[in-house]
Amino acid sequence: MTPIRIPFARLALVAGLALSAGTAVAQETLLKFHHMWPTVGMGHKRVVAPWCEKIAQESNNRLRCQILPAMTGGGTPAQLVDRLKDGVDELTVTLPGYTPGRFPIMEAFELPFMTNSAEAASAAAWEYLLKHGTKEFPGSKVLATWVHDPGFISTSGKAINRMEDFKGQKIRAASRQSSKLLARLGATPVGMPITGVADAMNKGTIDGFLTAWEIIPPFKLHEVSKFHTEIDNTRPALFTAGFVFMMNESKFEALAPELKEIINRNSGAELSRTIGRYWDEATAPGRAAAKERGNNFIAISAAETDRWIKAAQPLYDEWIADMDKKGLPGKQMLQDARDLIAKHSKAR
Repeated sequence: MTPIRIPFARLALVAGLALSAGTAVAQETLLKFHHMWPTVGMGHKRVVAPWCEKIAQESNNRLRCQILPAMTGGGTPAQLVDRLKDGVDELTVTLPGYTPGRFPIMEAFELPFMTNSAEAASAAAWEYLLKHGTKEFPGSKVLATWVHDPGFISTSGKAINRMEDFKGQKIRAASRQSSKLLARLGATPVGMPITGVADAMNKGTIDGFLTAWEIIPPFKLHEVSKFHTEIDNTRPALFTAGFVFMMNESKFEALAPELKEIINRNSGAELSRTIGRYWDEATAPGRAAAKERGNNFIAISAAETDRWIKAAQPLYDEWIADMDKKGLPGKQMLQDARDLIAKHSKAR
């Protein structure tokens, strides 16, 4: 049989194309970024999309995101932590409070009446995470952590003017600690992600909800409520909920060293503080949307706010006792959280 001869030039071309294709595949890493916000949400527009653009730019497109907003990748917000750990998703932002009791260490920042500034508390939360909380997220690399702007209460049928008005009201809670707070104030807490609140209000499943102003416009929550109750602004926030921005640890470890450096450079203390500031900045436009619709704003006096603070006092002891049962220094951890908030509040 006569051997088939392929011209050397053609062989070289084929080999070159194959090598080029292999190099292109090796150079590009596509990261599936799954989150709960709609694309009009501030978290998507100011956090997710810009972060993805930045790592793509700094890596010459070797790192790119496939963004799946509004839970379009499937599952529920409460499942995002496990989806990330299991490698179903590779990047996510979610709230640990959506799985009550699973992340008790970081709950220190979800206790009531802790802070007035998302920026300061977010910087504090990152420092606290490094000292106490990384063990709560096995299989994940935490890139940032933050809390939202001061939380408040929205209702539709009945306004909350004083603590007694909570009685008989089914109020959506954002976390385990905010559930406990509502119970202490006399309400019936109902836990659910923010994605289900508008529907629950329309159906009458809940009478009101706890949240922050940032999330009001994108989920149109000012359209399903009439009254917004805010505590005296000389007192710490009624409540806050914590967020985590995470990457699958195995995916991170598989990256080339220079790509790891890009991820590290775009995560950590400064990112946490910056995102917290975004949440502070979102308060005014959120309130404006409710004001434009003609909703009613109720300002709770300092004296009445102090009644609420007094009612919440047992929650700190309960959290400390919970930490102590786990062999952790609960009292010191709570003091660390408070000291870090004070430190970063002064630094603003």
